Amino acid sequence: MNGVKEESAMKNVNVKTFGAMVKRNVKLFFKDKGMFFTSLITPLILLVLYGTFLWKVYENSFLESVKAAGGQVDVKLVKGCVGGELLSSLLAVSCITVAFCANMLMVQDKVNGVDNDFKMTPVKSGMLAMSYYVATLISTLIISFVALGAGLAFIAFKGWYLSAPDVLLIIVDVIILSSFGTALSSLIGYFLTSQGQISAVGTIVSSCYGFICGAYMPVSQFPAWLQKVIMFLPGTYGTSLVRTHCMGGAFREMATSFPAEYMEEIKKSVDCVLYFFNHKVSVFAAYAVLIGSVAAILAAYCAVVYAKSRKKRK
Repeated sequence: MNGVKEESAMKNVNVKTFGAMVKRNVKLFFKDKGMFFTSLITPLILLVLYGTFLWKVYENSFLESVKAAGGQVDVKLVKGCVGGELLSSLLAVSCITVAFCANMLMVQDKVNGVDNDFKMTPVKSGMLAMSYYVATLISTLIISFVALGAGLAFIAFKGWYLSAPDVLLIIVDVIILSSFGTALSSLIGYFLTSQGQISAVGTIVSSCYGFICGAYMPVSQFPAWLQKVIMFLPGTYGTSLVRTHCMGGAFREMATSFPAEYMEEIKKSVDCVLYFFNHKVSVFAAYAVLIGSVAAILAAYCAVVYAKSRKKRK
């Protein structure tokens, strides 16, 4: 009986310790102005870029496409389409880049020796590693949801066609994409040992990820060989999902005035419809790829942490 009570007490202590570590990491991220503002750089750059340069380009592109199809559409509807596309691009990139910035704390703790201090305590390596993951995910979600709220307000001003299920699915997409970004940054960050390394990785991710996931430019605009390569990357499916849901309401409204063939083509042009070697990718398959990738990367992260901790014991 005493053994059961001791085991239960130990579990409660572990839960409290884990919660305290997660809370500590989240607080440090938002208190560190360098990390916090660095994480906001990509969303802010994208907002300025889209708002000042790309908005008119995308709007004119949609209008020309409609005229070529021989139809007419309300300008507000076009603005709703463009707003949805730009919001999806912002979220698809930010959920990943913010996660890398938030995970700088894990590397900073290594550089400052805080990591070694933790290892001198009864805290297990696995708990320490997962506390960084959960804290990074929470920090990423906070910033991503703020960006989502601002984006939805912007769409409401330009042209709102989203339904409640659309908004709910966008929230789900943001959670999964943030989980993917956090898992990827945790696995890569675990091997980094200096501030310069994480900064370099963060810069590369911030500058390149938007292109290879189809956020900056639709995958349909790339050469055929590059499209096939990009279709093996999980981020492509994440971008497609959030874009499908951000533009879903406007497309449903547009479908009342245009034939199904035209709607299929326009969805393909903005990556709402993807093809993997001539096989159409369903929404269910896209979710399966993204969620499966999160699970696989997280499993690899846990395996690496376990292997390293076991090696040190020997």
